[in-house]
Amino acid sequence: MTGITYDEFGPFKIIEIYEPSIDLRGTLVVDNVARGPSIGGLRMAPDVSTAECFRLARAMTFKNAAADLPHGGGKSVLYGDPTMPRDQKEELVRAFACALEEVEQYIFGPDMGTDEECMGWVRDEIGRAVGLPSEIGGIPLDELGATGWGLLHAIKVACEFRERDLAGTRVAVQGFGAVGKHAARFLAEAGAVIVGVAELAGTLSCPDGLDVDKLLALKGEGGSLLDYPDGPGVVKGDTDAIVDVPCDIWIPAARPDVIREDNVDRLQTDMVISGANIPMTAGAEKILHERGVLCIPDFIANAGGVICAAMEYQGASRSAAMAIIEEKISYNVRRVLDTARADSCTPRQAAEEMAHRRVRRAMGLRRWSVF
Repeated sequence: MTGITYDEFGPFKIIEIYEPSIDLRGTLVVDNVARGPSIGGLRMAPDVSTAECFRLARAMTFKNAAADLPHGGGKSVLYGDPTMPRDQKEELVRAFACALEEVEQYIFGPDMGTDEECMGWVRDEIGRAVGLPSEIGGIPLDELGATGWGLLHAIKVACEFRERDLAGTRVAVQGFGAVGKHAARFLAEAGAVIVGVAELAGTLSCPDGLDVDKLLALKGEGGSLLDYPDGPGVVKGDTDAIVDVPCDIWIPAARPDVIREDNVDRLQTDMVISGANIPMTAGAEKILHERGVLCIPDFIANAGGVICAAMEYQGASRSAAMAIIEEKISYNVRRVLDTARADSCTPRQAAEEMAHRRVRRAMGLRRWSVF
């Protein structure tokens, strides 16, 4: 299958779903369940692919292992516009869940284009979802900003490593959805200066800092970041302009592969802390490392959401989940950076070795290996 690489870790199972009567098309990749049933988000977008779904599922295998969760990695995608009418979206999500009811190795969670309400529909159909609305006993991880909370603590450790104060640090956030907006909020509350934000409508930047409360209010009212009032230093540009915003920390929090070999030289930053999954190509990350830019791998920095989901699955409270996110991500970032320094390798190499080791140990206890 084009774009799929089979190796010692998987993928275990790839399922394509098609139902022409409602224009349903989707894909599930269960990569590896040696550590337990896979948890991974349901992504909805018109331009995803099976290859991208596999890459995301593999990232979840390593993310769950690095966070030492009793879960493997999986991912599902629905092909369609997530802004479609609610009744049409509900029909697609419910039908997709029903089509995968028998695949007990996969637990649905929210992802780009889906939310807690979508997970409520999935649970109603098949009883197997996390990231549920609080009204039915869930911990609404996107509402709480679980991934953004984890990013805050990854950044705190990275700043310690760089011997800089978080207060006053200039941050640019690419993507202002469930991950990006909460990361901006938590960082601003900690004293960081948000100098750039971007969404599909465009990029907004100001070297003196943006008012995050105003940005959140605009989005809460259904507006665009570009509705932000003009003022001294405020610049509005296209979506891609966020790559050019000078900052100390650049946070990708949207789609995969936004930083590539053909645009990596435009980044003007000291650190890249990944809020999105697979936001950089391997070649681009290598170039940044050679330039001395500190890159915290996606499956280490943005694990807050899946940690929260796993805690919900185990029946934990909100406060317990947020405390575990802080503890696990702070520990893992510190361990990865210390190992990278001691072994003269990249943070990604250190992180992957840690995750690989944990998955292999679990595989060694299975009758087969990946399942």
